Amino acid sequence: MNLKSLLAKPFANYIYNKTQKSALSALEDQDEILKNLLKVGRLTEFGKAHHFEAINSHQEYKQAVPIRDYEQIKPYIEQIKEGKHNVLWKGKPIYLAKTSGTTSGVKYIPITKESIPNHINTARNAILCYMGETGNTAFANGKMIFLSGSPELERVADIPTGRLSGIVNHHIPSYLRSNQLPSYETNCIEDWETKLDRIVKETFNQNMTLISGIPPWMQMYFDRLIEKGDKKISDLFPNFSIMVQGGVNFEPYKAKLFESIGKKIDSIELFPASEGFFAFQDSQHSEGLLLNTNSGIFYEFIPADQIFTENPNRLTLRDVKIGENYALIINSNAGLWSYNLGDTIKFVSLNPYRLVVSGRIKHFISAFGEHVIGEEVEYALLKAADELNVSVTEFTVAPLIQQGEGKSYHEWFIEFEKEPESMSEFVEKIDQQLRLKNAYYDDLITGNILEKLRISPIRRNGFIDYMKSIGKLGGQNKVPRLSNDRSIANDLQQFLKG
Repeated sequence: MNLKSLLAKPFANYIYNKTQKSALSALEDQDEILKNLLKVGRLTEFGKAHHFEAINSHQEYKQAVPIRDYEQIKPYIEQIKEGKHNVLWKGKPIYLAKTSGTTSGVKYIPITKESIPNHINTARNAILCYMGETGNTAFANGKMIFLSGSPELERVADIPTGRLSGIVNHHIPSYLRSNQLPSYETNCIEDWETKLDRIVKETFNQNMTLISGIPPWMQMYFDRLIEKGDKKISDLFPNFSIMVQGGVNFEPYKAKLFESIGKKIDSIELFPASEGFFAFQDSQHSEGLLLNTNSGIFYEFIPADQIFTENPNRLTLRDVKIGENYALIINSNAGLWSYNLGDTIKFVSLNPYRLVVSGRIKHFISAFGEHVIGEEVEYALLKAADELNVSVTEFTVAPLIQQGEGKSYHEWFIEFEKEPESMSEFVEKIDQQLRLKNAYYDDLITGNILEKLRISPIRRNGFIDYMKSIGKLGGQNKVPRLSNDRSIANDLQQFLKG
């Protein structure tokens, strides 16, 4: 046994046991975190403006601090960018994570000395929990891909600023540096396709044991490797045993990824964002991701159908129920207060608190009052594809509102790896599953208000070319599953098959 895997075993067992123990004190830890956040926050500009000194309970906090999205917290961020101290958190952030928002343009998310361990330690703990539960430590001896955005950072108000993944790259432990691929120089390449070609070149003859990234990126990487080597990934990398992934729902990509690999291997799912690292898969045998309840973040949960109402019901962890769709609201030691993350989650367990990410608040279709969400379209497509032995590469859905004759309908843009023998039967299966999932959609179809969905096949690599055309190929960028307008649908017309 190699020294690294030998040394990893006792530390992995320690972290695994500590994580399981911490999960049992989630409610007490959340109470303590809120208390500590308010104590530090009293000294900030935000805390003074919202009278933190008079807040002694979550009920009082809710009354004092409204829900905010990035646009509403942006004036405070601008003060930080001007060089001011003690704005949202004590002192100045040690980093600003620069991220592209769908509605806000470029966003700058503060990372403080107190919040950086949340990003670094949670990623580490996810891998160590896997080691502790499975006993598989051998992959620590091989090469691992920790793909990041460029680790080169600019300075804003003398604060190092860049992509979160590039920031985290600077904190990879020294004992893993010799295992890390691609090289620093390759990670600094901005053009995605140039970068991918270099990654393939650097890793092709290496002993790859762990590969991490968002599923669409991993599939592109695997496709290039297979094209170069004319072999399955498991033949190219016989010791490849663990995939680490997050950013999008894994299920729509799973079948094709494993087909490319040539066998099923273990995977670890993560739920990170620039605003924090919220949950991770702590077990290969339990559904869902373990909520990170003791890492400087106090969570609030709003029933998803109330998020745009004037006075939504703001719940704490002790109030949540299994199966309910909640908008995730965070309060953190990065200085984010009642911040609407934009993601929706559902709990699958309350002991411990495990969840699945169900979608994005702004990614839905309700052009006719149906309020179809990402989780529902993914479920319907996967069920239909499984029944009819269909393989899907990528997809998105948009409404088509008829202005003249004919009924309106949902248009599904799908890139197939393996097309259905009968497209009409495939449409019927998707429609049935979606109607079972969404009663409003079922009513519209039954009432003859909506026509049955239609599929517009996208040519091979059409979604890749679409993302390239809008300057969002690679990295953490992904295709929205749902749009409530035709902006994406109109752009996709040039990539239709035939």
